[in-house]
Amino acid sequence: MPTEDSPQNSVKHWQDCIDVYDFLEQIRLRPGVWLPGGSLRHLEAVLTGYRVALGVHAIDESFDFWPEERFTKWLHERRGTSSSLGWAAEIERTTPPDSTPIEEFFRLLDEYRRAAVSQTPNTSMSRFPGIEYMGNTFVTLFWRRHLQDQAVQRLEDRGFRVVRLAADRWNTEQDMHRAVAAALEFPDYYGHNLGALNDCLGDVACHGGYGDAANGTGLVLAFTDYDRFAAACPRAAQVVLDIIANRARHAAVLQRRLICLVHSDDPDIRFDPVGAMPVMWNSDEWSDANRRG
Repeated sequence: MPTEDSPQNSVKHWQDCIDVYDFLEQIRLRPGVWLPGGSLRHLEAVLTGYRVALGVHAIDESFDFWPEERFTKWLHERRGTSSSLGWAAEIERTTPPDSTPIEEFFRLLDEYRRAAVSQTPNTSMSRFPGIEYMGNTFVTLFWRRHLQDQAVQRLEDRGFRVVRLAADRWNTEQDMHRAVAAALEFPDYYGHNLGALNDCLGDVACHGGYGDAANGTGLVLAFTDYDRFAAACPRAAQVVLDIIANRARHAAVLQRRLICLVHSDDPDIRFDPVGAMPVMWNSDEWSDANRRG
């Protein structure tokens, strides 16, 4: 049921959504997939899960769909009612005969957004920089080097500290340990093994001196030519990304941000899931403009 006011009109993976409104547009496009019962109570439950996920991952995103939050208040003010019902129950109760609760919700949502955007235009990407590289597993692949450079520049502009690591120089696991230890200023007692990397990176991610600013702060590990290291030391290359993904998740619980951007000259490179999640390509890589590049 796309409308002229809908900001998105194409189906995409839910992990590519940048905020709750983007997510709702995917539900609008395929309500039968997301809400097989066609009930707003089902939608209310889905959005409750979305809000819980924001809390688990310490994502500071505005959420207007709790029973006492802005959407419900706006709905009652618009209708001049003082009902204690939440938005889902109120819309289901008052849906006209020629419509459905789902259609009525999205019609009202468009109206609500028009009113809200005119007052406070904003998006999750501007309010929470780096979220596009944190939605899946904190580790994102790049094939085209200029796309990684652009991503790094955007994050630097927002206050992230970027540590660049040239993996084509690593012929052994020890080469990697020496480079990472120097770049991240690990202590002298660092053991130069994967267990020690897990421990020291955890200290940097959760307690390092990069996370003091209120907005836009974080640490970015930007690997280049990681396929060279993966060819030389496949097990270590996999474990390093797994360690980073797990430590980034722990850091997120403390509202700190650790992001890993991995460049590979091999567009067919694959990794096993890291942090129990798949390693995904960046969303810009396969756009029409970049395919032509």
